Amino acid sequence: MTTPEVEIAVELERLEEDSVHSAATQFALGQQYRMIELVAGIPATILAAVAGVTALASTTGRVTAGVIALVAAGLGALVTFLGAADRSARASAAGNEYLAIQKEARRARLIDSQLVDAATLRELLRTLTDRAHAQNLAAQPPNVFARRFGRRSVERGDRDHIVDVRGAGDAQNG
Repeated sequence: MTTPEVEIAVELERLEEDSVHSAATQFALGQQYRMIELVAGIPATILAAVAGVTALASTTGRVTAGVIALVAAGLGALVTFLGAADRSARASAAGNEYLAIQKEARRARLIDSQLVDAATLRELLRTLTDRAHAQNLAAQPPNVFARRFGRRSVERGDRDHIVDVRGAGDAQNG
């Protein structure tokens, strides 16, 4: 039979894992929106300039200029409609909040569990779980690609700290 402290530590570790995966997924989602903004926004700007130059350069190029202007407007409308910049910023903020939860859960599991009683540790777990739940409700739902890229990021160890890879005892000695 395990003690309440051990069970709380296990649950804190689950919360850490969930948070690091959620953070990676939100960061991947933010990167996707940044790419949409760049892939559609830069050509829209360039095409709008080309359309303006073409329209002013000659009267025979007005149809071409009009078509280019319509394509530029369409790309600009796409970026505006998707709200890529805002969505990217929100996804990054959500990722940072998940990382904060993950770090606090890790500290609670590794440090606080050695210093406080089970009731205090349980209350800390409840607080962190409530924060994670609130963040889950506030965060943008990720698409399948963001989930896939986020999972790969975690599996590659992109979210690992050097001290965790080499071991805590090695950090004190080197």
